[in-house]
Amino acid sequence: MENLIVIKIGGNSIATLTSSFFAQIHQWMLANKRILIIHGGGSKISELSDKLKIPVKKVDGMRVTDSATLELTQMVLLGQTQPQLLMKLTKAGIPALGLNAADESILNGSFLNKEKYGLVGKINKINDKLLSEVLEKHVAVLAPMALTDEQQWLNVNADTAASRIAGLLKAEKLYLMTDVPGVLHEGEVVRSLSPSTAARLQEQKIITMGMQPKIKAAFSALNLGVPSVQITNQLTTLGTTIIQEGANENAIYL
Repeated sequence: MENLIVIKIGGNSIATLTSSFFAQIHQWMLANKRILIIHGGGSKISELSDKLKIPVKKVDGMRVTDSATLELTQMVLLGQTQPQLLMKLTKAGIPALGLNAADESILNGSFLNKEKYGLVGKINKINDKLLSEVLEKHVAVLAPMALTDEQQWLNVNADTAASRIAGLLKAEKLYLMTDVPGVLHEGEVVRSLSPSTAARLQEQKIITMGMQPKIKAAFSALNLGVPSVQITNQLTTLGTTIIQEGANENAIYL
């Protein structure tokens, strides 16, 4: 899909979006860019799970999802974080439309590993015709949940979903937004990150469990052909650029 920019926003980041974020969206729309936002909500799901005394379990940074957790995920993503983000976009004068997997089966998926993760999925197909129509006039705001061919809802990690969707749609840029300005080492942003440097930082416990799924998703997007992948907390400032092995790397070497 030409001129497509995919942005993943974590649930915590929605409340702290700055005026520069919305100004950048405006600028891109004026330049005829298509904007797709994938939103998370992990911390809110964990908070609600604690209140309802539903155990929170993560394996490899992925939320193990049973039927109760899946229901909570739907409640948070579709009933809380997506409306919150839509209201902020509308207030900023940006035409936005919320979408989920039930909208003309926009996201089709399958189980990632049912025995290991439960009702957690991966994206197989996207209804690009529907999405293209929406993106002609709106910023699309999409929840990271998929439906199987048998109409079973699946929870999908938001970073993984954004990476896969950006690859399937041949996006020109992917921004994985987080609550820190990029991958950090001793308080400084690692400006570019190759697979070997990422592995070294993980071995040394500098890249921790919370960042690992994001790093994996970022490299996956690059391998799927997305030419520009950034991990950052601002659209207007340079965070950590994900690069292929052997590219000119301006990272911290250890």
